[in-house]
Amino acid sequence: MSKLLNIEALSVGFVSDGQKSTAVNKVSFHIGRGETVGLVGESGSGKSVSALSILKLLPYPTAFHESGKIYFNDVDLMTQPDHMLRSVRGNRISMIFQEPMSSLNPLHSIEKQVSEIIEMHQGLDHATARAETLRLLTRVGIPNAEKRLKALPHELSGGQRQRVMIAMALANQPDLLIADEPTTALDVTIQKQILDLLQELQSEFGMSILLITHDLGVVKKMADRIYVMQDGDIVEDGAVDDIFNAPQHAYTQQLINAEPHGHASPLTAQDILVEAEDLRVWFPVKTGLLRRTRDHVKAVTDMGFTIHKGETLGIVGESGSGKTTLGRALLGLQAATGQAKFNAQEIIGVSRKKRRKLRKNMQIVFQDPFGALSPRMSVGDIILEGLRLHEPHLSAADMAERRDAMMGEVELDPSMATRYPHEFSGGQRQRIAIARALILEPQFIVLDEPTSALDRSVQAQIIELLRRLQGENDLTYLFISHDLKVVRALAHRVMVMKDGQCIEEGASEDIFTHPREAYTKSLLAAALDG
Repeated sequence: MSKLLNIEALSVGFVSDGQKSTAVNKVSFHIGRGETVGLVGESGSGKSVSALSILKLLPYPTAFHESGKIYFNDVDLMTQPDHMLRSVRGNRISMIFQEPMSSLNPLHSIEKQVSEIIEMHQGLDHATARAETLRLLTRVGIPNAEKRLKALPHELSGGQRQRVMIAMALANQPDLLIADEPTTALDVTIQKQILDLLQELQSEFGMSILLITHDLGVVKKMADRIYVMQDGDIVEDGAVDDIFNAPQHAYTQQLINAEPHGHASPLTAQDILVEAEDLRVWFPVKTGLLRRTRDHVKAVTDMGFTIHKGETLGIVGESGSGKTTLGRALLGLQAATGQAKFNAQEIIGVSRKKRRKLRKNMQIVFQDPFGALSPRMSVGDIILEGLRLHEPHLSAADMAERRDAMMGEVELDPSMATRYPHEFSGGQRQRIAIARALILEPQFIVLDEPTSALDRSVQAQIIELLRRLQGENDLTYLFISHDLKVVRALAHRVMVMKDGQCIEEGASEDIFTHPREAYTKSLLAAALDG
């Protein structure tokens, strides 16, 4: 197989505060024509930096290349002028980025963003480019594509935005497609659809794919060969079967064995802590000059369930199924109707004063730890924020003692209390968020996708931490996730949501081994395939 892309001894450095650091250290790899190559490793391993170097998309001059050659069709891109690189970008080499919402222009329609690539590189007139845009959007599976041409990015779902990114990347039938974590933020069913689509399009166009991911399940399904990166170095490479069946490097073995595993500890208590009946969250759709309510978006409809003390109830379903809205409604962060009780106390429609007292015992850990932590507060102040509000009588010494003990509980060094969130990894930031919730010694915690933004190995660590803390502190969890492997490792019971309603509920192993509903079966097939 002839080489389409050949990278030789690539080194990339960055300058920060006058200090130089190396992100990629003399990395070499190649991609054959029509081949899919996986570049895997944890966050910070140098995967994306290596890929962005191919098209010189790094933030120069903060970034710089210490050494290396990047041959594409036997031409060294490192030595080419800007105008030549512009003719390659989006034409012969295209890229799909991890987060389509931040990659698409929020002010331009889908039609404009796709068609301008076609017009720029192919020189087509507007009408012809529009027709080609419509064909591409239909080909990548956008429903009612003609009606979606004028839509803005925020009007599409996550899966639809990723399909638009694929349409843009394939507009000029590139020789090489760089897919940087193309499915990380997507539901399992949408992820499977996107991966199947990429394989179909690869076969249709005969293109090569560089697949960058930390999800080895995706690589196993898609790639022919794998390069494993750690701390800026390639530590192992080989055919997919060889890597998965007989990994040689300790780091590769660690990645392969990092899947969340184990099961929830047996439940002993039978007392009900949380119960809900006919819980409903409907958002009015208002139209016309008088803003009259014409319809409702039914986010949660007539939900009923119970959660026992010390239990983990897992809630699964695709984006838009109502999972997060349900969790927020229980905590009073979203207005709701119906009945819900915590420790036999009504929690729907109660006064602000009563709600504030309840919040000490009802906490939440959000999906994005970086967005949930104030960048202007030290980690110590973030952890103590709730304690200062709910227990202001404590002395500074007592608070510091509680903070240090809590940091130790979540396996963080108390000496790091004076640092700020940006100085920590994603896994460490999630530990900080968990410490902030736990320092108030709550009984009930809503965990809203707490591991979806993390590497698999870090996910496994957080699951082990949550399981240990639950056992030691008799905690009750409502665990919201679209990652069924994580739910299986932590939940006692599982509730499957679709279109704001519970369509199936039961013991975790019963749901995973004997699902009754077709929708549940499709979720499991997409999540556990391969």
